[in-house]
Amino acid sequence: MTIYYSLTFMLLAAEMVTFCLLVFPLPYTVRKKLFRFLAESPIIAKVAYGLKISFIFVGVLFADSVQRMIRVTAESEASRGEHVHDVRTESSIAARKFYAQRNMYLTGFCLFLSLVLARTFYIILDLIQTQEEYAKLKKATANNTKKAVASADQVKLIEELQKKLAASEVKSRDFETLKKQADQNAEEYDRLATQYNQATGQVSNKKSD
Repeated sequence: MTIYYSLTFMLLAAEMVTFCLLVFPLPYTVRKKLFRFLAESPIIAKVAYGLKISFIFVGVLFADSVQRMIRVTAESEASRGEHVHDVRTESSIAARKFYAQRNMYLTGFCLFLSLVLARTFYIILDLIQTQEEYAKLKKATANNTKKAVASADQVKLIEELQKKLAASEVKSRDFETLKKQADQNAEEYDRLATQYNQATGQVSNKKSD
């Protein structure tokens, strides 16, 4: 295996380890800190940029391995059509076909796993953000519920105070009515007493009374 395919294999192994770490059931706080570090760290951003460049070279290797496999397959089919069979030629073609297929699968899986890793990372990051928003919304809802309960108690207290005030106003009106009636009765009594005194020839002296 040449040096670039060895590096591709190492990259594929690193991707497999990273994928296992991403899907490993970590606690929520640990996963939150880990993904926040991966999403906001400038060092990780530089590493991701370098990996993007390396995946471009892996894509070129994948295209080259596909072309080689197609060419070796065509040569294998052509050698089968010949009547003379050479063991060394067939072994060479089979080995070249094996290496071409191996390189194609290696680079293909490396590219495919890079797409899976990127998509998995952003899905988990969106999930963490959604959980944070849900926690904030739940807390706000609990606070609003407490405020609503307090507001309901205040409304009940206000209604009770309004009822008491209305009852006090009714009592005040009754007192004013009773006071007016008492004044009217006193005036009527004075008037009748004056008439009685005038009829009997007595003069009412209120000071002496």
